[in-house]
Amino acid sequence: MNWITNYVRPRINSMLGRREVPDNLWIKCPETGEMVFHKDLEENKWVIPASGYHMKMPAKARLVDLFDDGHFEALTQPKVAQDPLKFRDSKKYADRLKDSRVKTDQEDTILAGVGTVEGVKLVAVVHEFNFMGGSLGIAAGEAIVKAFERALAEKCPLVMFPASGGARMQEGILSLMQLPRTTVAVDMLKEAGLPYIVVLTNPTTGGVTASYAMLGDLHIAEPGAEICFAGKRVIEQTIREKLPEGFQTSEYLLEHGMIDMVAKRHEIPSLLARVLKIMLKRPAAVGELVPAAKAEPQKVSA
Repeated sequence: MNWITNYVRPRINSMLGRREVPDNLWIKCPETGEMVFHKDLEENKWVIPASGYHMKMPAKARLVDLFDDGHFEALTQPKVAQDPLKFRDSKKYADRLKDSRVKTDQEDTILAGVGTVEGVKLVAVVHEFNFMGGSLGIAAGEAIVKAFERALAEKCPLVMFPASGGARMQEGILSLMQLPRTTVAVDMLKEAGLPYIVVLTNPTTGGVTASYAMLGDLHIAEPGAEICFAGKRVIEQTIREKLPEGFQTSEYLLEHGMIDMVAKRHEIPSLLARVLKIMLKRPAAVGELVPAAKAEPQKVSA
C-alpha cells in the first residue's frame, strides 16, 4: 500500500475541496486535435461536431440509435466453450475475456437485436470493438448464426454493423471456422429472398472482411472507415511500395467500385428504412426517395 497516494493525497484534496476528474471527460479528435466534451460527443452520435470525424460507437448505443424510439429485443448470447485451447500469451485468454466483459458489460463482441426502423422490422447485428478489438471467435460466430436464424424465423431483413480486427487468434482454427459458418448463414437468408445489408464501420478488417462483411446485397460505409483484409503497413512492407493516399478508406473503395455508397452516421437509420422498403417492395411515403451516395471521393492515384 502506497501511504502517500492512498491516504495523504486524498486527505489533502478533501481539505482543499479538490475532486478527482475522470480521464475520459474530454475526447481528442484524431483528425484535428480538437478536444470535445464527452456528453456533446455522445449527443452527436460519437461524431466530432466540427470535423465530422466518426469515432467508434458503442454497440448498445448504435442499436438504441437505430431502432424506433430506441426500443428493441436483445437476442440472448449463445453459450459456447470458453477458452477451448487454454491459450496464454503475456496474459491468460480467460483473464482477457473477464477484463473485456467488465469493460463493455457484454458477454462477447456481438450484440444483436430485433426491432423496427421507421416501421420496417429487422434484425441488427453489431460488433463491439472495445471487446478484444471486435474479434471473431466461437461466441461471436454462434451469435451471428443465431441472429440470421432469427431473421429467417421472423421473415425479415438483417443489417450487419461490423467493426473488427478479424479472427480471434486466441481461438486459432476454431475462430477461422466461423468464417464458413457465417457465410452459410448469409446464403440461407439470401435463399429465403430476404435482404442482407452491411454497414461498414471503422475498422472492418481481416477475416471479417473476407467473409460476411463483404457479402451484402448492399454495402454502405461510414465516412473515413478503414476497410481491408491486410493492413496498409503490411502491404507496403510486402510489395515495398508506397500506397496511394487514402488507400483502404471507405471513400477510396467507393471510387474503385468495392462498396455502393458512403453515408454519414446521422443518415443511416432513415437510409436503411428507405432502401429496405424498396427491397421488400413496400410502398414508400410520398416524396420518399433513396438519396444518391453523398461521398466526396478523395482524389487518389490508382
